Amino acid sequence: MVFLDDHHSYSYRRGDPMNYSFLWFSLINLFLVIILSPLFMTIIKKVKAWAQMRRGPPILQGYYNLFKLLRKETIYSPTSSMIMRITPPLNMILLLVAALFVPLVYVPSPINGIGNIILFLYLLALAKFLMALAGLDAGSTFGGMGSSREMTISAIIEPVVIVIFAALAFVFKTANIHEMVSTAITSPIYLFSPSLILLSISLFIVLITETARVPVDNPETHLELTMIHEAMILEQSGKNLALMEASHAIKQTLLMALLLNIFLPWGVSTSLTFSTVVIGILLFLVKGIGLCIIIGIFESSLAKLRLFRLPSLFMIAFFLSFLTILLEVFG
Repeated sequence: MVFLDDHHSYSYRRGDPMNYSFLWFSLINLFLVIILSPLFMTIIKKVKAWAQMRRGPPILQGYYNLFKLLRKETIYSPTSSMIMRITPPLNMILLLVAALFVPLVYVPSPINGIGNIILFLYLLALAKFLMALAGLDAGSTFGGMGSSREMTISAIIEPVVIVIFAALAFVFKTANIHEMVSTAITSPIYLFSPSLILLSISLFIVLITETARVPVDNPETHLELTMIHEAMILEQSGKNLALMEASHAIKQTLLMALLLNIFLPWGVSTSLTFSTVVIGILLFLVKGIGLCIIIGIFESSLAKLRLFRLPSLFMIAFFLSFLTILLEVFG
């Protein structure tokens, strides 16, 4: 059984099979992110449709779309290179590796490097970089425009993301996400910390930005004036498009899990038993659906911002996270 000592560092009892603990954690985490990610995407679409007085898609539509794409032929642009072919599977691999950094229902025994917040950010940034390259590789006007816009936004938001995660490290006195979740579980006082309340707003803005949602982007349209994320994958088809859509959904689930399990760690356990895993899965599903409803309502209540007005939104996240660092250093 995994537990924390007084210095917020991992330890484990003699004879604890650390490798088996991490193996079970990997299987559970990967299974959940793959299964739940399309569901969360569809729930957000459903909530937005209800807000607009429409019926919306069936709750399993995300799975239907992926299965349909997997059966279709993959077509490549005659001007494309190997980048177009390797980006979808590489994107999927990077996001699945990143899934090991964010505990969903169970915090495993420590493994060197796994859970490091800096490496987690590098994995997400590399996946985004490959997607932008693939958008350029097809040689289409839309792809180049989308990649250019994505890199412009990234150049603004990435320093903000670094400050936000630095503030998290200041609050929890660690740069490991697993330890952050374990500390939140064993020290409920963190849930009522003003610093975490400020950081939750900042992380929500990062979630909206990194998943290309209103007011930063509009994932429901293919209009030239609004496309950013969709423009980069417009030339993808068949199995490649299915992988790109699935990896995007997994990225959203990981950022949601990071927000939920650090600030609302109910259901996350440091002991691996059948009952704790089942309860953890059910509670994570409830928390995820609740956050999806909030995202859907948030998107429905705002209009898409102009590209040059986006820095004002990012500055809110930067100011709140910088204020958190000041509170932790001088408070």
